[in-house]
Amino acid sequence: MNNTDTINDHTLSSQLQRARALTFPSREEMLHRAPSVQQFWDNNKDLLRNAWSEWEESKKNNLFKPNDSLIDASLREAVNQAWDDPAKEQKVQDLWQEVSTGVFQSQFFDPEQLVHLRNYLEEVADAQIPLRPPYGIALNRRGAMLDQRSEGFLAAPGFQLFYRQLLDKYMRPIARLLFPEAMGYDTQTFGFSIQYQTGMDTSLRPHTDASAVTLNINLNLPDEGFTGSEVDFYDQATGKVNRVVFRPGVAMIHRGNVPHAAQPITSGERTNIVLWLYGNGGQTPLQEAQHKNIDAHQRWTVPTDEYDLAAPF
Repeated sequence: MNNTDTINDHTLSSQLQRARALTFPSREEMLHRAPSVQQFWDNNKDLLRNAWSEWEESKKNNLFKPNDSLIDASLREAVNQAWDDPAKEQKVQDLWQEVSTGVFQSQFFDPEQLVHLRNYLEEVADAQIPLRPPYGIALNRRGAMLDQRSEGFLAAPGFQLFYRQLLDKYMRPIARLLFPEAMGYDTQTFGFSIQYQTGMDTSLRPHTDASAVTLNINLNLPDEGFTGSEVDFYDQATGKVNRVVFRPGVAMIHRGNVPHAAQPITSGERTNIVLWLYGNGGQTPLQEAQHKNIDAHQRWTVPTDEYDLAAPF
């Protein structure tokens, strides 16, 4: 090894240490969107990316790599069949139950396999690399930004491959199947994790999402019970409120313009991953948009639009 190689190896190996030594912005600074917060993320963008790569490499022999073995077997099989032959997509649709007008629910992750993903996320939390919490909705202490358009996102390369798989292989074609008007308004992506904890981040007020479609997946393990934290969906057709409870590995998918709220959690914790799809420039379908007649083969494709870097929050 020559001297240049030695210098390069030393520079690379120091990225993780340097990231861990950073002085993280305070909660008050983040809540008030202090200029120093944005400066922190901007100034350390490359350092944090490199640190996540180094962290993953350092743990490659004993770190679970998230993949679609985590997906519920029935859903995984139906989706694989639809990608092979889109004419079989009805098997995917049959797995989703409408629990409120325009709100569908299905088993998404295998509850018995979720322990591997949760252990991975615990390893991430213990990595001591700064992660930006989703403070656009609440300064959620145990949440993280997942998409590369967000500063301080979870940039571990292996996780990013899994994240893209969730969006491209699963969420987008399912969204197009259940909400045909979303086709064309699903070229851009966004994602974050969030955890509701008793006495800390407990609820979320009524709101709509800046998305065409939202997929909200529960990550609780079968033995991680909680009370409260139900999700209220406001049925604009009937004026009623439909209250839905998350179960381990269950996902809810709905249009972004459906008003909803998370009730206060009264015991335990609830952990979820939330994924959004929307169009270029943040476009979403008009509320009165007509359903499109789309050939099944069009649904089971991945857009080729350029990936922009504008984050909703």
